[in-house]
Amino acid sequence: MKPVIALVGRPNVGKSTLFNRMTKSRDAIVADFAGLTRDRHYGDGRLGSREFIVIDTGGFEPDSSTGIVKEMAKQTRQAVAEADVVIFVTDVRTGLSGQDQDIARYLRQCNKRVLLAVNKAEGMSDSPLLGEFYELGMGEPHPVSAAHGQGIRSLLEAALEDFPEEDEEAFEGEAGDRPIRLAVAGRPNVGKSTLINAWLGEDRLIAFDMPGTTRDAIKVPLERNGQKFELIDTAGLRRKGKVFEAIEKFSVVKTLQAIADANVVVLMIDATQGVSEQDAHIAGYVLDSGRAVVIAINKWDAIDSYQRQLLERSIEQRLAFLRFAPIVNISALKRQGLGPLWQAIADAHASATCKMPTPVLTRLLHEAVEHQQPKRSGTFRPKLRYAHQGGMNPPIIVIHGNSLEHVTEVYKRYLEGRFRDHFKLVGTPLRIEMKLSRNPFNESEH
Repeated sequence: MKPVIALVGRPNVGKSTLFNRMTKSRDAIVADFAGLTRDRHYGDGRLGSREFIVIDTGGFEPDSSTGIVKEMAKQTRQAVAEADVVIFVTDVRTGLSGQDQDIARYLRQCNKRVLLAVNKAEGMSDSPLLGEFYELGMGEPHPVSAAHGQGIRSLLEAALEDFPEEDEEAFEGEAGDRPIRLAVAGRPNVGKSTLINAWLGEDRLIAFDMPGTTRDAIKVPLERNGQKFELIDTAGLRRKGKVFEAIEKFSVVKTLQAIADANVVVLMIDATQGVSEQDAHIAGYVLDSGRAVVIAINKWDAIDSYQRQLLERSIEQRLAFLRFAPIVNISALKRQGLGPLWQAIADAHASATCKMPTPVLTRLLHEAVEHQQPKRSGTFRPKLRYAHQGGMNPPIIVIHGNSLEHVTEVYKRYLEGRFRDHFKLVGTPLRIEMKLSRNPFNESEH
């Protein structure tokens, strides 16, 4: 699971600037889920090969009459609870305030690893002004300048030191016997728990849940027709005595982590509600993560033919970027459509981990070019020489040649269509990357 870092501090100490600095590798806000976050923003960051999730919180506004713990923003408490590491941001220019003392007191009770960042300290790494921040009892202050990017790297290295770099399995293809990791994502009350319970009831639970903290997504092993799955549950299934109790909890972090950790994501849409902004946000995150995806329309039996037409139109419009995803109509409550859903999951996984031999890819590439050449750009016509597979889940096809920077997006989509047809890829994004092989001594090479 990606580690989670929460930024906490009073207003105007530069948390948002630090957030934007830490998430620079991606769009700053990946999951500004309307109505759920209010003042919590979630972003993806990367340090070398290590990826992490950052939560930016609104400033603490402690009320002097009641003390911080009572009045502290609920959002911030939630962020601290979800985090593995908390970065407490202060401001060297305004110095230490009573409010900082209150926040430090709160954080000490939280039992979390806390790093103290003293912001706006450009060029002040050994300033005597840093001395007073030792009073907070939070250990060594890290002088940083979020605006100028100073000290950020060492702060992140300190934050991530307990999280070893993961060795990405170069290809997951070798892992024939590894279970397929399956996440069910969707808005609260869309029926995620009902679906998971239907699956577990139908396929008998084999073993239960490696115990984790509250913010860990629970993993439930499940076997169906000889295929092992690992269900990454974001809905908050809990064990109560001998009975399984499902509670729909919505933690954005859990959902983002489960998606990043899965091989296949089932995106559940409530037929009676249509496709909401939030569904489109979650779908966008699935696409960015490169995960295979199946869209399950739940409560399909509860709407009439006119509503079905409206729903189909809203899927076409709002989820146009998931055209490759199969759509299965189900009723989790009545256990209808579960067979076709399993089939779609299996097909999507097979497509996402499909092996594409270099000779086959190169032949398909040449056939595609014979059928339709890429457009000329001035005196250049891109020359596509050969193709090989660069990764799985999502499948990546790397094309080598000359003048490839002139290949248009339209032409890339045309190539994608040809590759998809041949390998019968469904339910997975396919990425095409162009690798230039230039001869530096021959600038006029076409």
